[in-house]
Formats: sequence, structure tokens, C-alpha cells
Amino acid sequence: QVQLVESGGGWVQTGGSVRLACKASGHTFSAYSIAWFRQPPGKEREFVAFVRWSNGNTLYANFAEGRFTISRDVDKTPAYLQMDRLEPEDTATNYCASAVRMGMTVADYGYWGQGTQVTVSA
Repeated sequence: QVQLVESGGGWVQTGGSVRLACKASGHTFSAYSIAWFRQPPGKEREFVAFVRWSNGNTLYANFAEGRFTISRDVDKTPAYLQMDRLEPEDTATNYCASAVRMGMTVADYGYWGQGTQVTVSA
């Protein structure tokens, strides 16, 4: 069973940046993609971005494109989410997830971290 742990969340002012990390452990890690999702208060969990494990290709949700950058470590240990120009609407619990195939929905991902909170204040 793969275990994922997010880190890097916290409080940031509007326009600021945070860099989240997702680390995998438990067994030899192998996945087609690593994704980030977020869940704002009172809303459903939504797709943010994924990175293909093998080649680093990425795909972003519309709201994330141009502001957020997903990447994976060349040694296949962590995945990152760089979030720039944050807005209060970005306040959410952020989760990393792994899947054996490409996907942009919650149901596509079988392994999830516990989440890390990002709070953007005015």
C-alpha cells in the first residue's frame, strides 16, 4: 500500500506563493500520474493538476494554469505543487494522489494523502 504525505501548507497573503510537496512511502512507488486536488470549505474536492510520472508531462485545471506548477523529482521521490499569485478563493485543503492511469477526477485516483491546508488571507 502506497502512503502519501503532503507538506508545505500554511498561511499566505493574497498574491503570495507556497510550495507543496508530496512524498511517497510504504512500498516501491510506481504510478502513471501524481495529481493534486483541493477542497475549499463547503465545496467538493476538485482537480488541480497532474504530472505524468515517466516523462514529467503535465495537465492543469483552468483555474490553475498560469499560476500553479506541478513537478516531480527526477529520482521519483516527491511531487511538488508551486502555487503563485494566490487568491482567497484558493483557500483549501490540498491533497496529493496517485493513479495507475491518467485521470482528472477523484475516482481516478486510488491513493491519497491526508491533506495540507492552504489559507490565503486578504
